Amino acid sequence: MMNLPLIKLSPRFHDYGLLFLRLAFGFSMIYGHGFGKVTRLFGAEEIKFADPFGLGPVASLTLVVFAEVLCSLFIMVGLFTRAAVIPLMITMATAFFTAHFNDEFGQQEKVILFGFAFLTLFFTGPGRFSLDAYFQKDNQYIGKQYSHSMQN
Repeated sequence: MMNLPLIKLSPRFHDYGLLFLRLAFGFSMIYGHGFGKVTRLFGAEEIKFADPFGLGPVASLTLVVFAEVLCSLFIMVGLFTRAAVIPLMITMATAFFTAHFNDEFGQQEKVILFGFAFLTLFFTGPGRFSLDAYFQKDNQYIGKQYSHSMQN
């Protein structure tokens, strides 16, 4: 059997990885997508936006701004993280199936990456370096998360 070079890191680096994931994808969503939609929502021009659920373009844009800006801010600071990724996953799935489904992969790639990053955070949680962990009673979140990662 072939010996593969493995890079072993301390289990605490798991939490650094989650922090970097939250900051990178949260910031990218706000800066690359959310800010432009905020200016459209509060701008003087008539709002023209996709309406896949029949709520009207203003309501649809408002929901997307909520997800892409407010929920992304929550993800960056690690507050209500699992709840905050749900509107973003819905937004990414909607964007994929309504706007990008027939596009070539290069156009689909961003929405796929964002969607899976948010799905990953749903399953892993925000990690130790988050407001969710800070506000957890008796730091139970930190203890369980860290002891579990040390066993692996």
